[in-house]
Amino acid sequence: MNLKQAGVLTIAVVWSLGVQARGGKRLSEYVNPFIGATTNTQMAKAEHGLGKTFPGVATPWGMTQVSPNTITGGDNGSGYSYEHTTIEGFALTQMSGVGWYGDLGNYLVMPTTGPLHTYRGEAERPEEGYRSRYDKESETARAGYYAVRLTDYDIRAELTATPHGGVMRFTYPENECSRIQIDLARRVGGTSVRQYVERVDDYTIRGWMRCTPDGGGWGNGGGKADYTVYFYTRFSKPLERYGVWSAEFPEGMGRKLENVTLPEFADAVRRAKVTERPDRMEGDHLGFYTEFPTCEGEQVLMRTAISFVSLEGAEANFKAELKGKDFERYCEKAAALWDEALSKIKISGGTEDERTIFYTSLYHTMIDPRDYRDVTGEYVGGDRKVYKTDAFKKRTVFSGWDVFRSQFPLQNLINPEVVNDMINSFVTLAEENGTGVYERWEFLNAYSGCMLGNPAIAVIVDAYMKGIRGYDVEKAYRFARQTADRIGHHPELGYSPGGSGISETLEYGYFDWCVGEWAEALGKTEDAGTYHQRGQAYRKIFDKEKGWFRVRNADGSWADWPEKGRLQEWYGCMECNPYQQGWFVPHDVPGMVEIMGGRDKVLADLESFFENTPREFYWNPYYNHANEPVHHVPFLFNRLGAPWLTQYWTRVICADAYKNSLAGLCGNEDVGQMSAWYILASAGFHPLCPGETRYELTAPVFDRVEIVLDRRYAKGRKFVVTTEGNAPDACYIQSATLNGKPYNRCYIDHEDIVRGGELHFVLGRTPNKQWGGGMSGCTASHIGMERIAKLSM
Repeated sequence: MNLKQAGVLTIAVVWSLGVQARGGKRLSEYVNPFIGATTNTQMAKAEHGLGKTFPGVATPWGMTQVSPNTITGGDNGSGYSYEHTTIEGFALTQMSGVGWYGDLGNYLVMPTTGPLHTYRGEAERPEEGYRSRYDKESETARAGYYAVRLTDYDIRAELTATPHGGVMRFTYPENECSRIQIDLARRVGGTSVRQYVERVDDYTIRGWMRCTPDGGGWGNGGGKADYTVYFYTRFSKPLERYGVWSAEFPEGMGRKLENVTLPEFADAVRRAKVTERPDRMEGDHLGFYTEFPTCEGEQVLMRTAISFVSLEGAEANFKAELKGKDFERYCEKAAALWDEALSKIKISGGTEDERTIFYTSLYHTMIDPRDYRDVTGEYVGGDRKVYKTDAFKKRTVFSGWDVFRSQFPLQNLINPEVVNDMINSFVTLAEENGTGVYERWEFLNAYSGCMLGNPAIAVIVDAYMKGIRGYDVEKAYRFARQTADRIGHHPELGYSPGGSGISETLEYGYFDWCVGEWAEALGKTEDAGTYHQRGQAYRKIFDKEKGWFRVRNADGSWADWPEKGRLQEWYGCMECNPYQQGWFVPHDVPGMVEIMGGRDKVLADLESFFENTPREFYWNPYYNHANEPVHHVPFLFNRLGAPWLTQYWTRVICADAYKNSLAGLCGNEDVGQMSAWYILASAGFHPLCPGETRYELTAPVFDRVEIVLDRRYAKGRKFVVTTEGNAPDACYIQSATLNGKPYNRCYIDHEDIVRGGELHFVLGRTPNKQWGGGMSGCTASHIGMERIAKLSM
């Protein structure tokens, strides 16, 4: 170790002292990136699969995610699934925890030896392409580092990341023809449609990859993803024997997923023309390679920065982050960034596995929404023009239907500036693209239309109510109104007919209510009345005869009731059944309880809903924690005056639906949502209704949870949740104090949290039905009973 290395490591050790968990480990050491890194549909008991996370390296909110890719096709957004036996290569960009064909996986790098293969090959016959089998025992992943041995080439690959780049180190065997090759056309779920590469100097290349809907990707083109990735790469070995391959396709052959998995496509790529030592090339399907002799154990380093703006942006990102050649230094810096990010919450107590689950969950919540800007502050706007700003960080990848429920409420507390950035990104994008409305699933500026609802409204209103207001409020409100009026609104009916009418009516009604709450807070009384009225739409699709929500046709008649009744998946619903979706009236629980037959009937039904749920929590027709529509439901017990049942069931879910294992996520991670639910529930509080400032209290998993508050948005420095008598079977709150004073409510207000202080619980093995109970819990925070009566239809 030289003096420079020793200095770097010393600084890292000193830094890490401030970001240790109680127990001595660095917080980043608790991260297990393999949790959820599989799509295994058989284990999940559903086509949606399991976590779909990636095991490679990212930095908090970073532009790059440097990770192995095992599959081009399939419903697997991360491009990786643990059970796959071969690796296609290592890409610089990934999505986290999503399906719908996926996207990114750009700039696929593969170290190889021997004859050049221009096609990836098939998993069953990897030797016919550049992909390789790999030694599963050698595969290692931690925050800031990934490594694996490619057995077909006897090459060890190691990866790390910077916010705008990736560093790869390959250790080769003795070979006269070792190689690094880059498939510039490759893309998860499709292909890029045009590429360019040029030699800059004896060690450097740069270029770009154009990705459009014609090349598949997000929604196999239906997600309208349209972006260009620019790259700047420097190798530690000189470019002496290098070249570019270029494939040509039969006229009329498409480039989407169904095309790139055809034998004809594979044959065309195998027959690609190889051009040696070109200065530059542009084409429809290019790849680059550089060859060199290696001795046994020789290491070759490759550093790459990317940009979504320009070649100059990629080079600026490189010069800002990737000047050095010390691979270990990059790994340590990535880990240190995670130490800092994870220190927003410090926990003690729980088991080693539970602490690993917690910090891995927190890690997963800080991948997206990623920073879309170059180090220069430039980003591509919704009109494809280049903008520059230092006023906020332009963010992207918003899985709205999922993340409005837990992920953004969590970030409101621990990273309010990220939420403020996201809202500025919503507003500027809606202005740049000329729509004046917010998208429900935004991806690199694309309005994909994936899922349903207007979740950006809930994110903005929840943030506004919690004091996050660093954006043009009037413009943001105007766009929210326009979004609510143009998307999902049926003024002639007052409900959404047919199709997914149950999900749409309930969810659009809630988002309308959010607009009403914001209007009221802004003193816009007339608007408030209008949108609160629309928030009562759920009443119009409740069939008293069936005692539940039912699909209603445009002529007012009821659609046929399915044989399975409210357990029929997809009947009027999005990725769920009416039994699951029907609990989604978070903004008016008293009204929901009233039409369902009263508190006792609803409570019995809700208990049955949970008691029929399989304890592994994989996809099922009852409490299906594997998908988002039910994530608020355990907290309904608080509103029904039975908070001990919220305490019991959140503990069960935390224990059984989350594991320190590959299958540790019972459903898709969905860009942080699944993990954010765990963070909040295990900390002892979770919102039922974003847009309110109320959080429902429950029994914490840990003895102590310390949340560091952002003084720009909070009066206090930290909020601490502590327990005594905590044990796996002691999940019931016996009593509580807030800042030393007795506290007998099953909820807490956001203001009480950001003021700072300590919430202390005494836990026991039997319910205390006197604590926090009573029907006072069954009132909405911002809608009084008088208003509900006036709005009833």
